[in-house]
Amino acid sequence: MADETSKFKKVLSSRDILALAFGAMIGWGWVVLAGGWVSKAGSLGAMLAFALGGVMVIFVGLTYAELTAAMPKCGGEHVFSHRALGYNVSFVCTWAIVLGYVSVVAFEAVALPTVIEYLFPDYKQGLMYNVAGWDVYLTWVLVGSLASIAVTTLNYFGVKPAALVQGVVTILIALVGIAFLGGALTNGETANMTPLFIDGTKGIFAVAIMTPFMYVGFDVIPQAAEEIDMPPAKIGKILLLSVVMAIVWYAAIILGVSLALDHAGLQGAKLATADSMQAVFSSPLAAKVMIIAGIGGILTSWNSFFVGGSRAIYAMADSGMLPRFLAFLHPKYKTPTNAILMIGLFSSLAPLCGRKMLVWLVDAGGLAIVISYFLVALSFLVLRIREPEMPRPYRIKAGKTVGVIAMVLSFGMAMLYMPGAPAALAWPHEWAIMLGWWVLGGVLLLWAKLASGTVHLPETLEPEPASELE
Repeated sequence: MADETSKFKKVLSSRDILALAFGAMIGWGWVVLAGGWVSKAGSLGAMLAFALGGVMVIFVGLTYAELTAAMPKCGGEHVFSHRALGYNVSFVCTWAIVLGYVSVVAFEAVALPTVIEYLFPDYKQGLMYNVAGWDVYLTWVLVGSLASIAVTTLNYFGVKPAALVQGVVTILIALVGIAFLGGALTNGETANMTPLFIDGTKGIFAVAIMTPFMYVGFDVIPQAAEEIDMPPAKIGKILLLSVVMAIVWYAAIILGVSLALDHAGLQGAKLATADSMQAVFSSPLAAKVMIIAGIGGILTSWNSFFVGGSRAIYAMADSGMLPRFLAFLHPKYKTPTNAILMIGLFSSLAPLCGRKMLVWLVDAGGLAIVISYFLVALSFLVLRIREPEMPRPYRIKAGKTVGVIAMVLSFGMAMLYMPGAPAALAWPHEWAIMLGWWVLGGVLLLWAKLASGTVHLPETLEPEPASELE
């Protein structure tokens, strides 16, 4: 399976990439946000919201599975959309998914000091300022920023060490999750699940818009495709397996929380999942075990999106969409080190914005993710029509129907974020993240074009040459 044209080392096994994808999807959100999901939509409402999001992700995942097996190259979305839709749309598609990845990485940098606060309530010292009604402390910022530097360093030295850490931690998280569900089914109360629905469809939609952010992660597999040492057809199957595992995971966590705590208990919970663990096992130690699993989830998600985001940035720079220095590969470790350092910078600065960043990042990152999913589904359809004979080692059945459904579901999910929708992005913070990201992308694109000579300053009045990539 060696590819002599690849600049990367093929070092990732099937277990490595399953751990990367599943570990990315389970992350930390289920610990810090699960109580809010049930409080917003009710127990069944929250599960229905994640089921709806899961349906979209399965159809999108099917398109990814076929495209990844057909084009196992670094960059994933970038490769698919560039071949099908050209340079400009590929920039939009890939820059959108990079925002999704960076938002998760930044989310974890804010989540870690939040969970440490649960274990050590008095560790916050050195009040600095207030952001959106939340006090930011020096020690709180240092925990998130220093941990971000550590994860950046781990990824700098190669994908294989990162994958090994990922595999061990993901197994430990899964074991704690299984124990929690078992305890909830044994010791929980079905009466606690009332109310089953809160605010009807509005409550369901309010939770549903968070699901793209929670499910994002399976697409880390195509980002690292050139580093995977296995047949392309098997890559597609593992990608779909990771999606199904994540859907089951979130349903199980919501069910466990709903059985463990009644509505009043959820309202008073500091971290509902940890409090639920304590309730079903009648032990404060159980809550700490859940918190440790949550920290593990932070690390797995953090790690995976460093891998995915850095490879997407590398692919864009290698294609001339971002400054060339971001396409640098370390001569020894074969990692896109400058891209990793760029993501590490965003991650390290995120804690300075305070805890309210958690919700802002979930919502803004979620919209960017579904934009990218829509364009990948469109790319899938275009290639099915334009290149029917393209080798597809993993070819899904009823492909055109699957592609249309994936597009419709992604578009419908994107509409939930729009102004006037039941779960619209909040102004100014969430829209500011979106707008700021696209301004940054435009600046970097112009920088790349000026450096390569494909665009000239206005006073030259010279036409812009067509890109070689078009």
